[in-house]
Amino acid sequence: MTHTNSAVETLISSSNTLFMLLGAIMVFAMHAGFAFLEVGTVRHKNQVNALVKIMTDFAVSALVYFFIGYQLAYGINFFDSATILAQEQGYHLVKFFFLMTFAAAIPAIISGGVAERAKFYPMLVSAAVIVGVAYPFFEGIVWNGNFGIQSWLEAQYGAPFHDFAGSVVVHAFGGWVALAAILLLGTRKGRFRNGKLVAFAPSNIPFLALGAWILCIGWFGFNVMSAQTLEGVSGLVAVNSLMAMVGGIIAAMLFGKKDPGFIHNGPLAGLVAVCAGSDIMHPIGALATGAIAGAIFTYLFTYIQQRFQHLDDVLGVWPLHGVCGAWGGIAAGIFGSESLGGLGGVSVTSQLIGSLGGVLIATLSGLIVYGVIRTITGLRLSEEEEFNGADLSIHKIGSIGKE
Repeated sequence: MTHTNSAVETLISSSNTLFMLLGAIMVFAMHAGFAFLEVGTVRHKNQVNALVKIMTDFAVSALVYFFIGYQLAYGINFFDSATILAQEQGYHLVKFFFLMTFAAAIPAIISGGVAERAKFYPMLVSAAVIVGVAYPFFEGIVWNGNFGIQSWLEAQYGAPFHDFAGSVVVHAFGGWVALAAILLLGTRKGRFRNGKLVAFAPSNIPFLALGAWILCIGWFGFNVMSAQTLEGVSGLVAVNSLMAMVGGIIAAMLFGKKDPGFIHNGPLAGLVAVCAGSDIMHPIGALATGAIAGAIFTYLFTYIQQRFQHLDDVLGVWPLHGVCGAWGGIAAGIFGSESLGGLGGVSVTSQLIGSLGGVLIATLSGLIVYGVIRTITGLRLSEEEEFNGADLSIHKIGSIGKE
């Protein structure tokens, strides 16, 4: 019996490790989606820079999260011997890998907002501080119960802040940090002339579409594998993710007048919003959540482009991740309730407090980190470097070599 129990425990542990590893690989693949979404949106002279930023941001994020961030969030470090780390088939190492791919999404989100005019190393250092300190501070509060805030919310309002896969913890946080960086960087040269918007058309719609498709596919790992064990896996999460994605597409098609940029960002808006409540919503509630998010993104992106000359958000990461992420946190409280067909166990008040708290911490973190870096080294390329493009100015090569 002891041998049988041991074999069963090994099988369970191995299965959970494989489950988490597959999830980590799927979310890792999403970073290719971030890269191509940005490559297809920015002008040709900034395509190489987009690719290099996403790759190097990922590497730096992995390092700082391994040595600093994961311990801040969960109180766990990896300074034990490999013998200890390999226990339970290395499940805890793979769990780190999975959560690290979430953390690395923060600078990937920011990258799209600050594209075409940001210096390389100052932004890389800023990303390291955000991923190593600011993000795990909030992550630990929500997903590890640090500082007792979740317990307080449960005692006061009947339920803690619920964010199953990171509408607020990852997406809203990244979007609101990006807003601070965007405001401190300022508008790209030539964006407005005589007070009128000059549209910078996407350089490559097929690349933009490819990025969106990669993100959509990887998102099912992002959401479903957030269960973190095979025992906790739920088809409800998968179908809710699908319905929210579809809702985002339909809303973007209708409100975006068939514009390909909106149609390919619409599903991302829906998926951002459903992360928080994907495990507790009814599929129809998830459809509504995604549709509302698609409408929010389409309207808000258009509005800020035309009305706010000091808010030059190239990929629209603030409305897409920041605002739709915050909406997702609130939507989990609305559509996750039993009265609207959800599983319940959630409080609208707790969802509001948690979402607004995430927005506040992210915005302050962004203003402090990017403000300090701007004072020390500056954040922005010179006017000549920006005119020549980040590819030639920073990397000394264009996206298409000349013979």
